Amino acid sequence: MKRFAYSRPTSVSDASDDAAEDGTQIIAGGTTMVDLMKIGVLEPEALVDITGLRDLERYEVGADRMRFGALAKMSTVADDPAVIDAFPALSDSLWKAASPQLRNVATLGGNILQRTRCPYFRDTAYAQCNKRNPGSGCAALDGGETGMHAIFGGSDACVAMYPGDFAQALVAFDAEVTTRGPGGTRSIPFADLHVLPGDDPHIETVLEPGEIVTEIALPMIPAMRNSFYMKARNRESYAFAAASAAVGIEMDGDTVRDVRIALGGVAATPWRATAAEESLKGGPLTEETAREAGRIAFQDAEPLEGSAYKIELGADVVAGALMTAKSRMGGE
Repeated sequence: MKRFAYSRPTSVSDASDDAAEDGTQIIAGGTTMVDLMKIGVLEPEALVDITGLRDLERYEVGADRMRFGALAKMSTVADDPAVIDAFPALSDSLWKAASPQLRNVATLGGNILQRTRCPYFRDTAYAQCNKRNPGSGCAALDGGETGMHAIFGGSDACVAMYPGDFAQALVAFDAEVTTRGPGGTRSIPFADLHVLPGDDPHIETVLEPGEIVTEIALPMIPAMRNSFYMKARNRESYAFAAASAAVGIEMDGDTVRDVRIALGGVAATPWRATAAEESLKGGPLTEETAREAGRIAFQDAEPLEGSAYKIELGADVVAGALMTAKSRMGGE
């Protein structure tokens, strides 16, 4: 590992100023950063450790909004009875994301900014990776293995998949993030935080140098309570998703009043399936309509040879998540 400078500021403004310096990266739980430094993918000149900003560990589940400090731990939030009761899919997504050891140190802010698990990004033996080495090409598109790559949102420069779970619960339910940077404080709709690869896959978010995510917030809506996160993976124990779905439903009798569907394990960014949602609104939720929603969610997929299986799998996951959420409504 390359030598680097280290600082641990005690204020967000100092952390932001330090992080704005060229060659500097922010570290919190370190579950992604340290890993990538060990394998030589990232070689920062300096690390700014923000774990001293204890105010960012706070969170609350209020009557109108949920607010999570960016340094709240995954395990703490996932296990909170108020979160489990108000928004089961959010707790599900955190539980299914990583081992207990990782959840105990990983932060919510770090989780939403985690880097892709594309093997060509993570293995420096492959020279062709536009995300790691802009302009070098894409080994996956040049005849590589593509079984865990994106079928939505990819480009001629990159088909890497966004790997997270928590983000699907956020994008489905209109979350927003608050940031602090050299230019001040701003709020960003979570759906706008990540950017598609286009011609510049090395640019993954709209964050500016030195801009730090300080809070994640969501409005409280009825569909949250009847929500579920379903994840299909190669093994049951803490693997990344081959396909996943965060869903929530609000019923008026037998009629769908509101429904939320977001897809994971299949796209370059957290992916909202709005056409599938619209197909269900105003009608019944049955096995048949759930399967049709799953089909619609994947009708515009653009798979490579190795990732074509994700279309059928993903449609089944969407249908299964919807019917599970409905079954959990009990007497509602």
